[in-house]
Amino acid sequence: MKRIIFSILLVAISITIQAQEFKQQQLDTILISSTRIDLPFSENSRTISVISQEDIKKSATTNVADLLQQVAGVDVRRRGTSGMQADLYIRGGGFDQTLLLIDGIKVEDAQTGHHTMNMALPLEVIERVEIIKGPAARVFGQNAFTGAINIVTKKNAEKIGSVGYQLGSYNQQNVAATLGQNFKNTSVIAHASVNSSDGYRFNTDYNNQNYFLKAAFNTNKTPINLIASFQERKFGANGFYASPTAKNQYEETQASLVGITTNIKKGKLTLKPKLYWKRNQDLYVFVRKNPEVYRNFHQTNKVGASIDASYTSKIGVTGFGVDVAKVFLSSNNLGERDRYMTTAFLEHRFKLLNNKLDITPGVAVNYFTDFKYHAFPGIDLGYKINNNFKIYGNVGYTYRIPTYTDLFYNDPTTLGDENLEPEEAIAQELGLKFKKGNFNASVAAFNRDSKKLIDFVKENETDLWQATNIRDLNTKGIELNASYGLNFAGFNQFIKTGYTFLEDDLKAVPSNFSRYSINSLRHQITANLETQFFKNLSQNIIYKYAERTSGEHYIVLDASVNLKLKTVELSMVANNIFNAEYSETNFVPMPKGNLLFGLKYNFK
Repeated sequence: MKRIIFSILLVAISITIQAQEFKQQQLDTILISSTRIDLPFSENSRTISVISQEDIKKSATTNVADLLQQVAGVDVRRRGTSGMQADLYIRGGGFDQTLLLIDGIKVEDAQTGHHTMNMALPLEVIERVEIIKGPAARVFGQNAFTGAINIVTKKNAEKIGSVGYQLGSYNQQNVAATLGQNFKNTSVIAHASVNSSDGYRFNTDYNNQNYFLKAAFNTNKTPINLIASFQERKFGANGFYASPTAKNQYEETQASLVGITTNIKKGKLTLKPKLYWKRNQDLYVFVRKNPEVYRNFHQTNKVGASIDASYTSKIGVTGFGVDVAKVFLSSNNLGERDRYMTTAFLEHRFKLLNNKLDITPGVAVNYFTDFKYHAFPGIDLGYKINNNFKIYGNVGYTYRIPTYTDLFYNDPTTLGDENLEPEEAIAQELGLKFKKGNFNASVAAFNRDSKKLIDFVKENETDLWQATNIRDLNTKGIELNASYGLNFAGFNQFIKTGYTFLEDDLKAVPSNFSRYSINSLRHQITANLETQFFKNLSQNIIYKYAERTSGEHYIVLDASVNLKLKTVELSMVANNIFNAEYSETNFVPMPKGNLLFGLKYNFK
């Protein structure tokens, strides 16, 4: 590891010595839309990361799951390749404790957080990804226990038009077409893709299909946006669930979303209404060639409406709004379930001391038909020391109601508990941001005291796994990020690094066996080196180091090369170059070194 880190630093230093003027996209001007009050990136008093469209192009990835692995503080535990099944964790939380949004629409699944990443869109239609680390319940309500991720889709149809084909190891084949067109008062963006592979080991083959449509009407006045997405995944799940010895498992999932949004501005008042329908379907088979042995089939539907509003006055900006939704679940295992829920929120941003000090107190109140009322107060504070330094801090209360799997799941080895209580936590954060020229850096220390965390436990090896509010957990850590851009030999060069340290203090668990043992990333290092030395040819190196609380540690190095020839792009992506042997969850071995070659034709 030391040699690799030293090599990356040596390259960065040698480039820095010969640095010239550097031109880069300024994140400061990007409005972070995942917050209720729209704020430029530089004015937020939270730890927020943004993956831009340019970052996505240079990421050496083909899907959102792999992309998020390059962000310090985010732990994506994959099973297999191409993001076909992955669980999302932020700062040591659980996979049920992170909220995913698409264009501000909450797409959590009431059945289980295992389905969160089913809704991850194709990279070709994503403008940027906004990552809020730390408690976001005050902003979004429950499920944002440890953070939230908002996928923002593209808007400019004029610059979109391509077809592509990729072929690689394990007979990976990816075919994609993305088209955009502007009309008189309407714009349309459409995408379709199919990804398939024979699998990197027995029973890990997959076939994924993705369809996406975004249309904007009345674009010359008050635009009305329609978004529709459908994704289907069929894959062999060798050791993915149950136990590593369960080699014949199989799963099919479908995830779809239809949403209508608009943005109405009248003087100092801004209104953002949304209507949406989100659906998830999951078919699980224990023995692929003999479904009758054991089979689960679940369908979850969520229908919702929300309105976010902000009003600017002499004393600052007030954000307020309400979100109402109804969830329906139909399952041969979990039964027929439904739940009504509503969230109301209110916050106000004060700016004092010549706009150097910002204070944003707020509260969200949730109501669930089965868990009644809960309130989430919190506050963000920031102080701009000078043009380069800003110090910030936040504190908030957060919680998560149990999923239907926690409450009602029942199989020959596992039993849910319909009397479970919500998980809850108090979280704090203190950070410092620095920006000067093309150099950005930040450091944040965080702490989270969680109570009544849900786990499946048992006393004896032959007992059933029983869902229980059994865990109290203190999680604290530190996160550092730095980036530097420069111009060398007439081309832009960029280096980004991140480091996260986590320490979990688990209170004694009065059970001999635990299914969801804590296995956070105790040490996590990420580094991206983006370089270009010849016209139309660019290359990228991505370094990832992980050390888990279990003691397992590994280094994974990825790389990509891209060649642009007018309307044609040639690419090569190499993953796990040094054939590291490692697993991210459930002892599922990840694939060793593999290659993916691509050809893309751009119409525009």
